[in-house]
Amino acid sequence: MLEKAEGTETAPDKVKVEFDNFEHGFPEGFGPGWWGRLAYWIGIAFATFQLYVAAFNYLPSQVVRGVHVGFLVLLTFGLIANFTAKSSFGRALGWVIGGAGFFCGLYQWIFYADLIARDGDPTRLDLVVGTLLAVLIFEGTRRLMGAALPLMCGACLLYWFFGQYLPSPLNHRGYDFDQIVTHLSFGTEGFYGVPIYVSATYIFLFILFGSFLERAGMIQLFTDVSLGLFGRTRGGPAKVAVFASGMMGTISGSGVANVVTVGQFTIPLMIRFGYRRAFAAGVEATASMGGQIMPPVMGAVAFIMAETLGVQYSEIVKAAAIPAILYFASAFWMVHLEAGKHGLVGMKRSEIPSAWKALVTRWYLVLPLAALVYMLFEGFTPLYAGSMGLALTVTLILGTAITAGVSATAIRYIFWIGLALVVAALSREGLQIVPVASVVVALIVITAFVRGGFTALRACRDALAESAKSAITVGMACAIVGVIIGMMSQTGVGTIFGGWVIGLGEKSLFLALVMTMLLSILLGTGIPTIPTYIITAALAAPALAKLGVPLIASHMFAFYYGIMADLSPPVALAALAAAPIAKENPDKIGWEAMRIALAGYVIPFIFVYSPALLLQAGDPMAARLGFYGAVALAATKALVAIGLFGMVAIGFLFTRLTLIERLVALGAAFCLLGEFPFSDTAGFVLAAALALWQWRQRPPAPIEAA
Repeated sequence: MLEKAEGTETAPDKVKVEFDNFEHGFPEGFGPGWWGRLAYWIGIAFATFQLYVAAFNYLPSQVVRGVHVGFLVLLTFGLIANFTAKSSFGRALGWVIGGAGFFCGLYQWIFYADLIARDGDPTRLDLVVGTLLAVLIFEGTRRLMGAALPLMCGACLLYWFFGQYLPSPLNHRGYDFDQIVTHLSFGTEGFYGVPIYVSATYIFLFILFGSFLERAGMIQLFTDVSLGLFGRTRGGPAKVAVFASGMMGTISGSGVANVVTVGQFTIPLMIRFGYRRAFAAGVEATASMGGQIMPPVMGAVAFIMAETLGVQYSEIVKAAAIPAILYFASAFWMVHLEAGKHGLVGMKRSEIPSAWKALVTRWYLVLPLAALVYMLFEGFTPLYAGSMGLALTVTLILGTAITAGVSATAIRYIFWIGLALVVAALSREGLQIVPVASVVVALIVITAFVRGGFTALRACRDALAESAKSAITVGMACAIVGVIIGMMSQTGVGTIFGGWVIGLGEKSLFLALVMTMLLSILLGTGIPTIPTYIITAALAAPALAKLGVPLIASHMFAFYYGIMADLSPPVALAALAAAPIAKENPDKIGWEAMRIALAGYVIPFIFVYSPALLLQAGDPMAARLGFYGAVALAATKALVAIGLFGMVAIGFLFTRLTLIERLVALGAAFCLLGEFPFSDTAGFVLAAALALWQWRQRPPAPIEAA
């Protein structure tokens, strides 16, 4: 925030950070003294540029991508210097290096027409700028996220330069230095490829949208509703964590952000009510990572997937809906069983807010999210829908500030009704950015003259700066994976791996899926979800599609296991973020999160064999049951299967399960996943028999005293 960014010069020279890199996000604030103010205002300039692009989109795409990357590199080096340098000279050096990166991005704008005219025939200055940009992106990503991702991309770069000396079939025809630099730093299949295009448009806008909603009070609304609905049930605090994190995921799309926001409240609450520290943190990590698959916003990967597949974002949202519900239902079921196993009770009525009262009091906060969902499903582009949703959120924040000092209820109603009529009149030809922006500007002016208005304006200004800071890690990951995309597009090496997957799939689709799963999880242990998905999707998804797997299903398969990697030790980024809150070992949290998220590891296999779960055509049962019948059967099978996996993982249903009962549950679950004769029947029969047997073995209810 500005107050923290504007700290005095007596602030410590080195700010303490918990981890070795900034992959989980930067510390609070922007740094000490006027260095912090510099970063703060550059962040606002970055966000303002992105808002202009989203609202008016007059600039060429290549220019937008270039300036976006320039801001990313500038803030990366500047903020890292602010937080880690021991002297003003060190901070100044960081900003100078970042400024060089900003110039490299601005070069795309200054020489836009010239670069098009001499495409394929770069000048010496072009090569110098392109090489410098590559060096800065690699070094910035290393400082930001550690060495794993730059090393992987560096290996691809070495292959690009020297792959012609490898034996067949791994070799390629060879490329000159100028060809590689031009393809990498000036084309649309390198640093400025699809991932950075998505980062420069959809991702930044939706980060901003989530940031403004949080400042409007959405987190408190989600928490109060969750407490009111589930606080008194068995193991209520953990169910509150799952539900609140799921709701938070609808606006943030970031697992680690969910952990450090919602987790600050839910993890201590779960521990206080008897959950083990590792289990409590594992619940929050599991639920928070699900935010990336929870419509309507989902994570940054969903936007990249839509752009890669050339489909509307709403198609990705529809496909993700049922698996996301199953994922959170699984986590909910796990905590319910754990509470029953250890006799954990819910919260007292006096400790729980009313869910109904919370909704009645702050129902208007749901309007931007509802408008966003409506526009996405009506076919509006994510860029337009996000812009209108953001404008509506800002309107609510400013309107609330304007009416806060008005005691008369009638006047407040008149204000809101009048505001709605003004917007309707201005937009009678259809929703337009300019009229809506005009209303927002007018509200800003009015807010500046009301009591307490500057507080609301500062909150909006802080949201702009914080969004820019939050976008850095995602954006730099999108930039550096351009090396892999560029290398594969120019050398065609992806066809080699695809051939291996297809060769396996001809013998067994299951083995091809397992190989893809292992690749995604292994990549994800060292790099974030976004590059994990991009690499796996580029290598394996086309091959799976050739084996008959629907294209969206193959990409979703890679997406899910990239998320699961963030829960899997040894890295388990979500567990790392939860560890200081729970005061527990990150590895213990990671193993608990894997157990709680067990269903997340099997859901992708279910929707590959039953595409109806993704609302996609091609399900083998559709011919017999019709499309919606196949959807209902796939969802029912998946629900029962994750229920059985929960019993296996926790070892409880109505009473503790014996080893034999766990094995029966596991066998029934695999029957429901399989596609052999009578497998579904066997799975349902075994599940019903086990549930009945457990019900009969349950301990008698305690007799209450008269």
